[in-house]
Amino acid sequence: VTSPVAFDILPLKLHPFSQSTPTGLDCVGWKRRVSAPVITDGALDKTALTDDVGSEEDLYEDFRSSNHRYGHPGGGGEQLAINELISDGSVVYAEALWDHVTMDDQELGFKAGDVIEVMDATNKEWWWGRILDSEGWFPASFVRLRVNQDEPMEDYPLKVEGGKDDDSRRFGMGQTTKDQMRTNVINEIISTERDYIKHLKDICEGYIKQCRKRADMFTEEQLKTIFGNIEDIYRCQKKFVKALEKKFNKDHPHLSEVGSCFLEYQTEFQIYSEYCNNHPNACMELSRLTKVNKYVYFFEACRLLQKMIDISLDGFLLTPVQKICKYPLQLAELLKYTNPQHRDFKDVEAALNAMKNVARLINERKRRLENIDKIAQWQSSIEDWEGEDVLVRSSELIYSGELAKISHPQAKSQQRMFFLFDHQLVCCKKDLLRRDILYYKSRINMDDMEILDVEDGKDKDFNISVKNAFKLHCRDTEEVHLFCAKKPEQKQRWLKAFENERRQVQLDQETGFSITEVQKKQAMLNASKQHHAGKPKAVTRPYYDFLMRQKHPTLPTTLPQQQVFMLAEPKRKPSNFWQNISRLTPFRK
Repeated sequence: VTSPVAFDILPLKLHPFSQSTPTGLDCVGWKRRVSAPVITDGALDKTALTDDVGSEEDLYEDFRSSNHRYGHPGGGGEQLAINELISDGSVVYAEALWDHVTMDDQELGFKAGDVIEVMDATNKEWWWGRILDSEGWFPASFVRLRVNQDEPMEDYPLKVEGGKDDDSRRFGMGQTTKDQMRTNVINEIISTERDYIKHLKDICEGYIKQCRKRADMFTEEQLKTIFGNIEDIYRCQKKFVKALEKKFNKDHPHLSEVGSCFLEYQTEFQIYSEYCNNHPNACMELSRLTKVNKYVYFFEACRLLQKMIDISLDGFLLTPVQKICKYPLQLAELLKYTNPQHRDFKDVEAALNAMKNVARLINERKRRLENIDKIAQWQSSIEDWEGEDVLVRSSELIYSGELAKISHPQAKSQQRMFFLFDHQLVCCKKDLLRRDILYYKSRINMDDMEILDVEDGKDKDFNISVKNAFKLHCRDTEEVHLFCAKKPEQKQRWLKAFENERRQVQLDQETGFSITEVQKKQAMLNASKQHHAGKPKAVTRPYYDFLMRQKHPTLPTTLPQQQVFMLAEPKRKPSNFWQNISRLTPFRK
């Protein structure tokens, strides 16, 4: 089982790393087979493919007869090279990709962007490092080795108020040194893009193409689950790398103007959202398939025929998730070594913001998809549900609370629980004896409604005195719904929530956010099974299991509470889903 260590961002200064893998992928902690030919220029030796490997059928039989273990981890020359540098007295720095929050005093906590001195990389999962006076274990997959290892720590940008770099430090180094630093970053961007394209090609041609030949083993639905839209990503990245190469100045790399390329492709990069959202499903499907030996042998035969390094398929499929989150880090480093007078400065600055927005959008969509399971669970807890499922039209709980609903013709007031989702407002009634039970009563289509603020006093439509009231007015039927809150501040929260609901609907339309029918059905099916089981659904973390398996006994045993594709810079506000409904007793059954 493999660790999702950053594949494509190891430093150019550390040449032993980049030369030790036949595919050009720079990866820490992977063992390459001894029988694999060493390729120094990144090209594949086609003759070796036939002579050493043979046909897919031969491999299949060899692996089946030898009981070969699929995707076993190993130390790898790359990892040894890091430790050799450390042993020789060299200082190796890594930059945090994501926050590592820990309560264990043996672990090293840090924020995204922190610089860590790597002191021991013997274990492929957990490294030992130091920040100032603090030392401890940290997950190797949460960091990237710095591009410019020769850059002294004192030249690393300080943070000042407002989160901006100290310009006096940022531009204090000599221009020649700074140009070399920018050259290093540009070279890294170009080289890692080329390696990434090779990596995507290997997946598409080495795995997907072979899988499609075996209709007896894979359905199209299974292939869609395992590989997602990685073929679309491959097509997009091929165009992107061509655009980068056109802007690359081979004679003077520091003069290259690559910022405009990121700006041009920022919209197309949103296709990563679908892939990132599907990736946990891919891990689970692969985990299920690889319990059967014939799939284990088949995947390993595909890898060897394509001459790919010794990483299991789930490890290969993680790289697009990592890649989209690394663009802001690469651009931030590029901006650091770009003078304001440089022709590329404004484009790089804009590109950095654009790619941060792309990462934010992907994270937000991921959060929304995680919420649909919670919504399905909520609906399954409601008694006497009628009509279509909430997920048919909605995917986000905006707000919830208790209101008095006043109905015609007697102007009768009824206390009800209301749940405002995007597109609809659901009304429920509490059980008289068991207040932890809710009964479905009705719903209102918010797409047809306008919100009217009602002043305290006598209402003309209902001919009664009201306080803290507002109305929902249907534009088509002229139907009016009157609601009263207990306190003025509660009323204001509801009015604000209705504004947020319309804003959310508009944003979804602009960004094209939607949930597939398969995802909706699966969420409702899971909720139904849990409801019949009569116990709360355990929140499983197959992603964490996939990322951090096979710990050394002396290393930390708890899992870092950070999903691998969450970009911690800038910070996103936590989901308010559970805050909104934490007061509701159905979840305490």
